Amino acid sequence: MPDFKDRRVIAAIGAGLAVVAGLGVAAIMASRHGLDNAEAPPASQAGLVVQTGRDDDLKLDPARPLHCFVDGKLIGDLPLSACAKRNGVAAGALDVGLDPSGALAAASGDNNPLTPLPPSNADASGSDTASSAPADTTENPVADATACWRHNGVAWRKLAATASLEACVQTLFAGRCLPADAQPSYGRWGDNMLRLVPGEVEISDDDRNFRGLVEQAPDCSLPPISSPQ
Repeated sequence: MPDFKDRRVIAAIGAGLAVVAGLGVAAIMASRHGLDNAEAPPASQAGLVVQTGRDDDLKLDPARPLHCFVDGKLIGDLPLSACAKRNGVAAGALDVGLDPSGALAAASGDNNPLTPLPPSNADASGSDTASSAPADTTENPVADATACWRHNGVAWRKLAATASLEACVQTLFAGRCLPADAQPSYGRWGDNMLRLVPGEVEISDDDRNFRGLVEQAPDCSLPPISSPQ
């Protein structure tokens, strides 16, 4: 049988274990309380996928094969450098956009069948120079619901931060006529791509399927418009 001294040691050990156990339970309860009171981030509550980074982080991989056009004809899928070589230009001189099928493509020259990519943050900063590594903005374009943009053949230039469709179309294309064999002239209103073709202004909400918006008069003027048809 343990003597009195042994019983005191055993009692002390038991008390210590009880204190440790109590602290553990308190910590667990505090942790649960904190989790219950923590406010979930809005994206988690809504089940959204949060994208990080800017669209000028989405530079095209030079090794990524794109539809390559030479003299307006699709010759296959090639990296930018190889496509540039086939076109006889530097990689930075290639136009990168969407071909009629909606695929990312590269081309050069007057027979360019591409629709420009949506504006990027670099365009929003006011740069008029081509980038040697274009940004793929098909997934993450600049979000300006009623901004009016003009594409000058090299880059986008914002003409107005807020404009009606009517004002944007008139600013972009009124008084400008294109000959029958001319390449389209592009603009953008919010999320809609605009283009001037001979005798008509067209609009697209997916950057590849265009429909007529307004016909151009013989004197190159445009009648009033109010909303996409």
